Amino acid sequence: MSINIGVFLALEPYTSMERQLQLASEAGFTHADITDVHEGASMFDSAGLAATVSIDGDPFETKRLFEKYGMTPSTVCVHGALLEPSNPGTFQTSGIMKGIKYAAAIGIRDCVTTENEALSDWARKLTYEQRIFTIAEKLYVPCRMAEDYGVNVLLEPHGPITDSIQGIQDVMDLLGNPKSLGVNMDTGNSWLGGTDPVEMAKKFKDKIFHIHWKDLGEDWVPRRGKQFGCGFSTIPVGKGVIDIKGVVDVLKDRKEIHSSTLEVAGSAEVLQESVAYLRSCGL
Repeated sequence: MSINIGVFLALEPYTSMERQLQLASEAGFTHADITDVHEGASMFDSAGLAATVSIDGDPFETKRLFEKYGMTPSTVCVHGALLEPSNPGTFQTSGIMKGIKYAAAIGIRDCVTTENEALSDWARKLTYEQRIFTIAEKLYVPCRMAEDYGVNVLLEPHGPITDSIQGIQDVMDLLGNPKSLGVNMDTGNSWLGGTDPVEMAKKFKDKIFHIHWKDLGEDWVPRRGKQFGCGFSTIPVGKGVIDIKGVVDVLKDRKEIHSSTLEVAGSAEVLQESVAYLRSCGL
C-alpha cells in the first residue's frame, strides 16, 4: 500500500479552516494535517480569518468539517516552545496533552511536536545537556498519557536539538524510550539544521510514523547549520538540493507510515508536481 500524500492547511492567507479544506480538496488531496491549534478561543478563528482549531473545542466538529470535503485528518500539530521556561501563556505541556486527547477522540494516531528555536535569553544560554532535560521534562507526562490513549507523540526536526540525530536520540533516552514517542521525519528541516536526511531516516526508520516533505534550493545553502526549521519551501519537491529520493528509498516500505504531508507553498500545480515527483520515486 502506498503512503498517502496530503497537505498543510495553509494554502491561502487569512482564510478559515473550511476554506483551506475546500482548496485542498479541489487540488485533488484527500489528507491534511490539522496544521494549527490553540487553547481557548482565537479572535481570528472566530472571524474566519485563520485555519486554526481550538483544542478546547469539540473535535467531532472538526472531523465532520473534514468529512464534508472528503478529507481525512492525518495528524494534529502541537508544536511547542519546549526550550522556554514553563509558562501558561506559552504552548507547551498543557497544549500537547490537550492535543493528544483531541486526536484520540476522533481516531487520529499521531501528534507532532518539536522544541522550536530558543527565543529568550534564558533559553539561548542553556547548555546542550540542559536543553535535552528541559525538552524531556516537558514531554514526560504527555508521552505517558499518549500511550494510555493509543496516540503517538512524534518529534519533528525543527530546532537546535531535534535537527540532529544525536539530539533526538538523547531526548528519547532521557525519557526512557517510551513506546508512544516517535519521529515525524522532515526532509527540509533536518537538512537545513545540518543533518543528512537520509541518515536520519535510516537511524529512526523504526520510529518514524509520518513525514513532512519539502525541498530547498541553492539559496538556502548559506543558512544550513545556522537556521533550525522553516515552515514551507517555495519550490516543488524534487527541484532543490535535498536527496528526497534517498529518503523515499529508506521509508517507502515502512507499513506504519500511513500518510505524509507536503510543506510546499504555491499553486495547485506546484503541489501536484511535488506529488508526481514523489510517486516517480516509488512512494
